[in-house]
Amino acid sequence: MNAPDRQLLEPLLFKQTLDGQERELVSFATHPAKYQHWTLLVEGDVARLKLDINEDGGIKPGYKLKLNSYDLGVDIELHDAINRVRFEHPSVKVVVFESGKEKIWCSGANIYMLGLSTHGWKVNFCKFTNETRNGLEDSSRHDGLKSIASVTGACAGGGYELALACDRIIMVDDRSSTVSLPEVPLLGVLPGTGGLTRVTDKRHVRRDLADIFSLTSEGVRADRAKDWRLIDAHAKPQQFGQLLATEIEALRAVSTRGSALKGIELTALRPLMDDAGYHYSVVDAQLDRTRRIATLTVSAPATPVESTPEAIQAAGASWYPLRLQRELDDAILNLRTNELEAGTWVIKTRGDAAQVIKMDQVLDRLKDHWLVKETTGALRRTLARLDVTSRSLIALVDSGSCFAGTFYELALACDRIYMLDLPEAGNASSAFSPDAAPTLQLSPANFGWFPAVNGLSRLQTRFYEDAAVISQLQSLGDSPLRADQALALGLVTLAPDDIDWDDEIRLMLEERASMSPDAMTGLEASLRFPGKETMETRIFGRLSAWQNWIFIRPNAVGEEGALKLFGTGKKAKFDWKRV
Repeated sequence: MNAPDRQLLEPLLFKQTLDGQERELVSFATHPAKYQHWTLLVEGDVARLKLDINEDGGIKPGYKLKLNSYDLGVDIELHDAINRVRFEHPSVKVVVFESGKEKIWCSGANIYMLGLSTHGWKVNFCKFTNETRNGLEDSSRHDGLKSIASVTGACAGGGYELALACDRIIMVDDRSSTVSLPEVPLLGVLPGTGGLTRVTDKRHVRRDLADIFSLTSEGVRADRAKDWRLIDAHAKPQQFGQLLATEIEALRAVSTRGSALKGIELTALRPLMDDAGYHYSVVDAQLDRTRRIATLTVSAPATPVESTPEAIQAAGASWYPLRLQRELDDAILNLRTNELEAGTWVIKTRGDAAQVIKMDQVLDRLKDHWLVKETTGALRRTLARLDVTSRSLIALVDSGSCFAGTFYELALACDRIYMLDLPEAGNASSAFSPDAAPTLQLSPANFGWFPAVNGLSRLQTRFYEDAAVISQLQSLGDSPLRADQALALGLVTLAPDDIDWDDEIRLMLEERASMSPDAMTGLEASLRFPGKETMETRIFGRLSAWQNWIFIRPNAVGEEGALKLFGTGKKAKFDWKRV
């Protein structure tokens, strides 16, 4: 692997002047040579991720990361490390999470950091943390990358939530190692970014036992933890190494990842950040801070994407589908974290839809190639990140658009889709022209490649799993659809003509921007995942509602709240009224 470039050695939190004001921005770009908290060691088909947190290495000043507690910087490293296992080490079948400290595995999110953080910082931190955990489970389910939490010491709060995201949890039975979710008794908040939900939905812990567990701040030791299904296995210190070896072998046997594969290097993204926004090679995020609108434009490949295993491998991180995913993911994270007031995101596409359809054909034909499979998985996770982003998402299908196949998934993730109806739409099947009437095209990508966090395709979600509608849409193939056809099929929300387009879009965006951002977040979160729930929708629903509410209540963050007084020796003073 090449040495990281100078850009990657800059801090994750940096200052930059935008619109004449110095602002503090977060970067999600890092590299193993820059890690302060994690060590990634690859031994054949096993990767070991060891957590040994530098207590003086917090992303922000004002707190120490004692007892292997973490903040956003630790999670950015973890997100990066898992992606490097996926792409740089495709032969790895099992990831083992370990601690580099004695008697402490991970004590969860740093309490002092939470006490000092704004509400928005806390919520974005919790969401990003949980998306990384969801990604572990997604990679296990779809791509065969298995994981083990090898717990040696106290494993509490968010540390136990990381363990819960693994396929297996094993713990040393040394009479001092424990697992716990102590947020309720210690902090007056919930283990709500996945803890309670994974305990019940994933590990099937009985609710009465989960009730006791969640009120036991000192944690549960190995024998009871196994009886209550909080862990999978335990062993005395002398036998623990053998237990870990046995667990690795069992997961190795069920992994579907290949052997002796050559990975690719995840080279650094180099976005330009300026007053106008965040600019990448195929993704551009333009900001209108006065109107509080971000416009995300995704460009189709200019030429056919590489279509043979050899060419794809040689292209590596510059292969268009992977470059698209990485840039889109980074843009979403940058906007979500650094541009809190840009409450409406307008999603646009530009380019030749035929090239997008050809890209989908390559993804389909080579779906078993390791790099294609990992890229498809990464796209799936990025689209899911868009689904759960608390912003108003509006797709504009106008002249020059290429909402086809995979690109149409971007529109399906939106709250509304507007499509321009031009009178010359009868010529829509002619050769690509940026001035031609816009069309929509479906491909196999829209019928299950990229399930949302509810486990359904976005078309299934849109049409409430109506099999007859889905069958009708599948029968269309990749035929270009005019605005009137797309509207009749329910594939867009509205189709104004060229006379009304500008005014209708302007009024809609002004209306959106005039609404309470809190009300809009609640509305959108309630509408995006109709029908049956999954573990993931329950996690994000609770994160958007219960956890947000509890995080701003005086019982947690008031001057005499539990979170504010933690570590001071003072007892929290609660308002005892149930609300």
